[in-house]
Amino acid sequence: MTTLKVFFWICLFLVFYTYIGYGILLWLLVCIKRLFKGKPQKTPLPSEEELPEVTLMICAYNEQDIVDVKMENTRQIAYPKLHVVWVTDGSNDSTNDLLAKYHDVEVIYSPERRGKTAALNHGLSLVKDELIVMTDANTMLNPKSIQEIVRCFMDPQVACVSGEKRVAARHEGQAAAEGEGLYWKYESALKRLDGEFYSAMGAPGELCAIRRALYEPMPENALLDDFVMSLRMVDKGYKIAYTSDAYAMEYGSADLAEESKRKRRIAAGGLQSIWWLRKMMNPFRQPVVAFQFISHRVLRWSITPIALLLLIPLNVALVLLKGGAVYTWIWILQILFYLAAFLGYLLEKKGKKNKLLYVPYYFLFMNLNVFRGFSYLRSHKSSGAWEKAKRG
Repeated sequence: MTTLKVFFWICLFLVFYTYIGYGILLWLLVCIKRLFKGKPQKTPLPSEEELPEVTLMICAYNEQDIVDVKMENTRQIAYPKLHVVWVTDGSNDSTNDLLAKYHDVEVIYSPERRGKTAALNHGLSLVKDELIVMTDANTMLNPKSIQEIVRCFMDPQVACVSGEKRVAARHEGQAAAEGEGLYWKYESALKRLDGEFYSAMGAPGELCAIRRALYEPMPENALLDDFVMSLRMVDKGYKIAYTSDAYAMEYGSADLAEESKRKRRIAAGGLQSIWWLRKMMNPFRQPVVAFQFISHRVLRWSITPIALLLLIPLNVALVLLKGGAVYTWIWILQILFYLAAFLGYLLEKKGKKNKLLYVPYYFLFMNLNVFRGFSYLRSHKSSGAWEKAKRG
């Protein structure tokens, strides 16, 4: 029974630490850092004449429905030295025809669809500016986004800048979009703390900026190109800055079936990335980076979902073996949690949503898709292309 108890408490600790404990610990570490160094202040921008040239690179595949909306949004960006480049990867709709009317826009076209990673490699091999801001066709940027990103690059140690991803629901009660939005609020809070403590652990493809000189072409079967690209720079000794003053807004997935496509790919990409970046877990190379990488990323995509699943049989065994009252109470809490998740599932199927019940349902939904990511990774070993999730 002692062995069962040890395994049970290890699993419980992993689940708590990954989803709650790391955030608390990180917040405490940031507070301690502020006691000695103060709260970070914004770096002043240089004069307009001294501002660096910036390329906004938009990777797209069959985005004819959004081209004009995206270009209207791009025209609203307040940055005087901005070059706009579209990289269209195998588009066979009217995307290129629509872009042809924008004479100040450069289009880099590849007739074969090979995936976003291949498109990034292609585009970045041709653009000339040192600072490259990458975004998706279906995400809209705030007017000061480029300005705030450039501000972060005033620090020579910053190799990559992560903007904030914001998810909107097209209409009230859209469960997938609201669940995704709630997740990204939590994730953004962690990224902000990570960035202030030392470095953010990755940048979202919706709004990610890099120094072109530090970019290394990636394998075309990369499933999380933005994550691998940015963490490689951290592995070289640079930092990823995070700014919520530059944000990308997009609508969430149309429903949970569509959201599951994204979660499976992200989980598979996470597992792939952990293996490719495994040397970053070595605490003797960069101790702080190893701590952040393992705590924020590795556990969430690998061990912790398994620990969450093992808590059920371990807890049942300890209750049946009369391990003590504490295990009975924890089992009751587990039953209530899974019951709440099931009720959240039933309500979502009926088009209704209760926030109290939806949180445990979406939490389990995310972890279930980690397991589905194993099979996704096996079937996508040779290609980085994926099926786009329909947006609400």
